Amino acid sequence: MKTAVLLFTVVLIAVLSECEMVKFGQLCSDNSSNRRRTGDRWGQGHHGASRGGRAHQGLDIVCNDGATVYAPFDVKLNGKVIVYTDPKKAAINDGINLSGEGLCFKLFYVKPDKYSGVVKKGQRIGTMLTMQSVYPGITSHVHVQMCDKSDPTKFF
Repeated sequence: MKTAVLLFTVVLIAVLSECEMVKFGQLCSDNSSNRRRTGDRWGQGHHGASRGGRAHQGLDIVCNDGATVYAPFDVKLNGKVIVYTDPKKAAINDGINLSGEGLCFKLFYVKPDKYSGVVKKGQRIGTMLTMQSVYPGITSHVHVQMCDKSDPTKFF
């Protein structure tokens, strides 16, 4: 029993260490360094920022409306993400659920070329939607949210 527990612990540490070493490659065609959204009239882009009584559950990476969005590493596309229930936000109500490198994450405000399949690192996933049509003056961005809503910052 002690051997099984020790083996499980070693494997778990190896898996956790591997995930912690994962770094996102370029997400947006016009932001090679994955520069983060700081502050604008609509708020802050860091994980945990205030969102009208709730905490921001992702990290915002600057991306101009209409820009190409890339796979940050080899990923599996796991379906559509509905961001809003408000019909006034229909122009930006799209996203994709992805997995790869031991991570599960979502990209919001992206119109994917497809919702299933596999995409290699650096290949096109889709197009950045027009955030300015819903939030005039916002710093347009791809919202990166881990499936478990943990802080994605360490992966950038």
